[in-house]
Amino acid sequence: MATHIAPFDAADYLDDEHTIAEYLTAALEDPNPDVFLTAVRDVARARGMAQLAKDAGLGRESLYKALTPGAKPRYDTVLKLLNALGVRLSATPVQS
Repeated sequence: MATHIAPFDAADYLDDEHTIAEYLTAALEDPNPDVFLTAVRDVARARGMAQLAKDAGLGRESLYKALTPGAKPRYDTVLKLLNALGVRLSATPVQS
């Protein structure tokens, strides 16, 4: 009998603000900026792309474009998205 394994989709598990904040924080620790954009895209899909675009004051197509790997979204766009998702960035000292 063949075993069927469904593909993993992080969006299926991003169902509360704490989990979302932890997920985005972990993504920010990676030096590759595409990791963070992918994480924001996963959260956006979990929340609903159309609703997030509306809440952030962006067009849906603009949202998809901003979250494409390799994209270089403007800082204000990222802040609008994070605000619409109900999270904010914070800085902490680097431990040396």
